[in-house]
Amino acid sequence: MRPKLLPLSETMHLIMLALRKPLHGYAIMQLVNEMSDGQVSIAAGTLYGALDNLKKHHYIELLSDPSDRKKVYQVTKLGEEILELENQRLKKFISLYEKGEG
Repeated sequence: MRPKLLPLSETMHLIMLALRKPLHGYAIMQLVNEMSDGQVSIAAGTLYGALDNLKKHHYIELLSDPSDRKKVYQVTKLGEEILELENQRLKKFISLYEKGEG
């Protein structure tokens, strides 16, 4: 059975990639924007909805104390496995482009 949330949306994918290191919300938004060369800007409401969903599925975890003003998150071991599955899936798509198939 396929894991929940797969395939990841572009936004969730970028959030998880950003969270390979511990970051708080605003830093996540900045890094996603930077990683996407300004093509993806995440609003705060979208970000926190995505973080809650990723946390619920144990793909990321809260590292800071829940009472802290700045919440710091990081991808979990399961989240790393999900990123690897997505990496393999996307490599397959790239190979189709390169071969000119489809």
